[in-house]
Amino acid sequence: MSHGNEQIFNPAERVAKISHCSSMEQYKQMYDKSLKDPEAFWGDIAKNFHFEQNVTGKFMDYNFDISKGKIFIRWMEGAKTNICYNCLDRHVLAGKGDQVAFYWEGNDPADAEVVTYGELLKEVCRVANVLKAKGVAKGDRVAIYMPMIKELVVAMLAVARIGAVHSIVFGGYSADSLADRMLDAQASVLITADAVWRGAKLIALKEIADDALKVCQAKNVKVKMSLVVQHMKNVTAPQASSNGTANGNPSKKTHFDDKGNFKVGWNSGLDVWWHEAVKDVSSDCPPEWMDTEDPLFMLYTSGSTGKPKGVLHTVGGYMLYAATTFKYTFDYHPDDVYFCTADIGWITGHTYVTYGPMLNNATSVLFEGVPTYPHIGRFWEIIKKYKVSKFYTAPTAIRALMKFGDEPVKKYDISSLSVLGSVGEPINPEAWMWYYQIVGDSNVSIADTFWQTETGGHVITPLPGATPTKPGSACFPFFGVEVALLDDEGKEVKGEGEGYLVFRRPWPGIMRTVYGNHERFETTYFKKFPGFYCTGDGARRDKDGYIWVTGRIDDMLNVSGHLLSTAQVESALVEHPAVAESAVVARPHAVKGECLYCYVTLAEGNDFTEKLIVELRNKVRTKIGAFATPDYMQLAPGLPKTRSGKIMRRVLRKVAVGDRDFGDISTLADPSIVEVLFQHRPKEGKV
Repeated sequence: MSHGNEQIFNPAERVAKISHCSSMEQYKQMYDKSLKDPEAFWGDIAKNFHFEQNVTGKFMDYNFDISKGKIFIRWMEGAKTNICYNCLDRHVLAGKGDQVAFYWEGNDPADAEVVTYGELLKEVCRVANVLKAKGVAKGDRVAIYMPMIKELVVAMLAVARIGAVHSIVFGGYSADSLADRMLDAQASVLITADAVWRGAKLIALKEIADDALKVCQAKNVKVKMSLVVQHMKNVTAPQASSNGTANGNPSKKTHFDDKGNFKVGWNSGLDVWWHEAVKDVSSDCPPEWMDTEDPLFMLYTSGSTGKPKGVLHTVGGYMLYAATTFKYTFDYHPDDVYFCTADIGWITGHTYVTYGPMLNNATSVLFEGVPTYPHIGRFWEIIKKYKVSKFYTAPTAIRALMKFGDEPVKKYDISSLSVLGSVGEPINPEAWMWYYQIVGDSNVSIADTFWQTETGGHVITPLPGATPTKPGSACFPFFGVEVALLDDEGKEVKGEGEGYLVFRRPWPGIMRTVYGNHERFETTYFKKFPGFYCTGDGARRDKDGYIWVTGRIDDMLNVSGHLLSTAQVESALVEHPAVAESAVVARPHAVKGECLYCYVTLAEGNDFTEKLIVELRNKVRTKIGAFATPDYMQLAPGLPKTRSGKIMRRVLRKVAVGDRDFGDISTLADPSIVEVLFQHRPKEGKV
């Protein structure tokens, strides 16, 4: 049915009739209880999990108002638990050890494996014992830089089991990015793999990791061990690329010997093969019982200063929130097969590949590859193969697959699907409709989820059995989340309107601090609007109360669902000796959502050549990672600056898309620079 200009889609009947939350009335009752009596609401949920010791202090205690002192958030004081025990032992002890935890699907369709909860528990205990034997103890940080293989899940759960803190770095990041994160965390162990095929590209993970370790050693950070999974021996290489190149770099350097075996550099005394380390180790390792507010993991996200910040999550609250959001947002039931396409190196993978599903004893697909390899129907082939019922992916992937039309989807029987999720950025209504009509055959519920690394789990989302959805809207807040919209002065926008998206109170899964820098935590999220957590995103509320997230308000970009700061990219560009100054903005992109549009002002005596453009693009790749490679590079003889020297980015965003409607530019020190920038715009499609 339609409502004004917006269509409203009611929940699929087959979902609603068995749903955990099957009507808006039920949602409102549960939501009201979660705000009015959070102790009763979350206390009831906590009863489903094992706590070695129950709450002895306040169930919830916090301060969001920086004018009243230090920001703090605490849940379930005095309680003790272990998230690994709740993901594994609890299910095995309940007789579910033979249940499939993951169907692993490799980069090549010929590579597949099935792993049960019982098998995972044994392997996790072995790796936990290996780490303990190396002196890793409660509170120590372990860096993980791995492909999407079962050993990645094993590694993170093993670290959590012994009370250490995992810091997972996405396998697409460069050596510099990995080193930055290891140095900040003071990581004592690195867990990695020899390499991985991503489509037809080879990513030589260990080679990149070795370069990062050299940086750590030069800065006197002592790493005790690099534990290496021998992955290449067990997977099928792409036929056309048996001598693939590292990280997609077109250097002719081969990574294989004459017999086709992958060659690995080895640091004796530091490197240890995973399979050799676990061979004769006990599969029994008692869990370390953790206080609910002990750290569980840190995950680095881009900061507006350009220096990544270690978002720190704690054990108890994150566990409750990951489990609860997974159960209700995807409406998970024991006979479902769930498939989240995210890499575990991002928060989506932490919460909705590993912890959320496993806390619910779910059966999931763990996918190593990319959606278009070896053919454009790979997602649909996997969904058919495992009869996936709940599917969670990014708008970037949806838009990329839309380009190929409906036929590749319709080739496969994917009628098992009942809930389709979207994550990473607001989904445009056209992609929403294609997802609903073509992938879901107009007989599914869509969960368009809004959340951040910092929130730990979904904070605004429809519930599949309850919420009538509007394409492009994240709909309503999740349980325990109190949304407000504020104007620039911090006044609340009531009813219909637009403003900064903020939250009034904590939910269990919210981050607790920035690792090693609580002041940065307070400044980034609580200083702008005292009394509120500020997301950095804008949103509007329509007349029906639906929330529409409009995107970043600060100097951040969302490229293919990956958050990047403009400062991060700019600092990489100005490292090149030919560049005097740079400015980076987002430009709309049909597939990625946003792409990088870079303006560079050259140092005296340099020319803006194709060679320089290639060097600058590679500079960003090397410093940050391939996903951050700029799409557009423009010469800027000068930048539009106010008299106080601030770059007027809204002008740069207009130039990037060829829009001359600038509004008021009277505050520019030199308004004529705008016309100069227009003259230097690259031709459409030319980087």
